[in-house]
Amino acid sequence: MRPGYLRLPAGELQRRADEALARLGHCCICPRHCGVDRLEGERGFCQAGFRPMVASWNAHVGEEPPISGSRGSGTIFFTYCSGRCKFCQNYPISQLGVGQEVELTDLAGMMLELQQRGCHNINLVTAAHFVPQFLAALSLAVAEGLRLPLVYNSSGYEELETLRLLEGIVDIYLPDAKYGQDGPAREFSGFSRYVEINRAALKEMYRQVGELELDEQGLAVRGLIIRHLVLPGGLAGTPQVLRWIAREISPTVHVSLLAQYFPAHRALGDPLLGRKLNWEEYDAAIEAFERAGLENGWLQELEEEDTCSESS
Repeated sequence: MRPGYLRLPAGELQRRADEALARLGHCCICPRHCGVDRLEGERGFCQAGFRPMVASWNAHVGEEPPISGSRGSGTIFFTYCSGRCKFCQNYPISQLGVGQEVELTDLAGMMLELQQRGCHNINLVTAAHFVPQFLAALSLAVAEGLRLPLVYNSSGYEELETLRLLEGIVDIYLPDAKYGQDGPAREFSGFSRYVEINRAALKEMYRQVGELELDEQGLAVRGLIIRHLVLPGGLAGTPQVLRWIAREISPTVHVSLLAQYFPAHRALGDPLLGRKLNWEEYDAAIEAFERAGLENGWLQELEEEDTCSESS
């Protein structure tokens, strides 16, 4: 299957990029709607200005099996984030600004280099605040021969109008469903109205790409995979999240249940977040997965941070 962006009408990709870039003048790219003029370098909540910032780009083998495959997913880690998770394991990138500003031609070059290395896809990690710049760079990369599927790897805190600009361009959505209630989302991640915004975003992503589709090698070519990180003490509201996914998205959508939590950043020493999961908590999460009636996905091994087992 050809990537979606190669099936767009002539000029449509550039038109979308131009529309997205114009929105930076009074920034409404993410749900925070800061309204700053990023075209002039002003910075909103996410701390990003106009030029995209990238922390790293490489072949990554730690994603779900249909994403990583045998040669790795071509991940581009963008600097900054619209969230402020106390426990973020990538906080030097997401909150402290580790990374480099790059030109659009550089970003296009990264995609082409990852393709040349043999990666199965281009995986945009936390790209929500740089969607306009990515679209402009994608247009350049396509002109130079980019042909890989696109993975949009997200916190799930997304602006619907921005997601609609990605329709027919992103092939695989890989969002989080972090919380089942707004109180913990606000307290532990600084998200306002996370549940409402996240659920609307997940529905829009599913509308665009539907169920996960694999090629003859078992690699993802299209579809939705939802991730949920289990937090200690049931703080993520795992049963609520999984029940909602099964009821409002589909019981057959692929869900990746993650056990890799460990206290990092401001979670160190926190009375609620300052410890790893225990077996009882993760067993309860697996039971919630099964009770919800979810049929497809992966259950991460508690003691092996990057190992996933098929649930169906």
